Amino acid sequence: MEVDLPVPSSVLVIAAHPDDAEFQCGATLAKWAAAGCVVHHLVLTDGSKGTWDMEVDQTELVLVRQREQRAAATALGAGGEVVFCGWTDGELQPGIGERSVVASWIRRLAPQVVIGHDPWRRWRLHPDHRNAGWLAVDGVVAARDPFFFPEHAVPHHRPDALLLFECEEPDHAEDVTGFADAKVAALMCFESQFVTTHEIADPSDEGQRRRFAEFIEWDLVRNAERSGLGAAVGQVELFRAITQV
Repeated sequence: MEVDLPVPSSVLVIAAHPDDAEFQCGATLAKWAAAGCVVHHLVLTDGSKGTWDMEVDQTELVLVRQREQRAAATALGAGGEVVFCGWTDGELQPGIGERSVVASWIRRLAPQVVIGHDPWRRWRLHPDHRNAGWLAVDGVVAARDPFFFPEHAVPHHRPDALLLFECEEPDHAEDVTGFADAKVAALMCFESQFVTTHEIADPSDEGQRRRFAEFIEWDLVRNAERSGLGAAVGQVELFRAITQV
């Protein structure tokens, strides 16, 4: 298990929905941002299905989730772009047109590291996560080679590394000890998701908010145990690292 990349100058996290990045790598993003890394977000879907409330105005929900994502980026200390592709939640496709858009943003933002969903994870239920992973992987390949999408009129760009989260067989850990609070603060920005993902039925209930924070902290500790690093690190986020990009 490798531990800690050198802090990159910039990173682009490619996520299916608002809050995916914060759940899966929020502490890593906060750690790097604190060390001077420019953190960019590319959110692929509009998040319009992210509620159990059948009475919600989905157009307004899209705007709410965008505001929440921007606030979460600020909470992480991210100083880069927050880009919304706006593809319909639940209907994301890894097509050539979508790949072109992702590749164009990789070229324009020129991140040293790209982070995304692992598309090879077995038995994954949510199609957006699977397809977002393919778009991240395929977008990196397209962005690096000049004969892909020459109509972009943007120089091709090859990142140094691709980190995949939600992976079954992680081989890389980022020691995020001390950055759990930043991850929790970013996730608390997503109030529209309190019921569906945070298990916070009453936002004014400090006990429920505290239980969520404790769960996030416990999950980072569990990752450290899962990694086999033991007492060498306190809290980690886990990835599959591809460094021959």
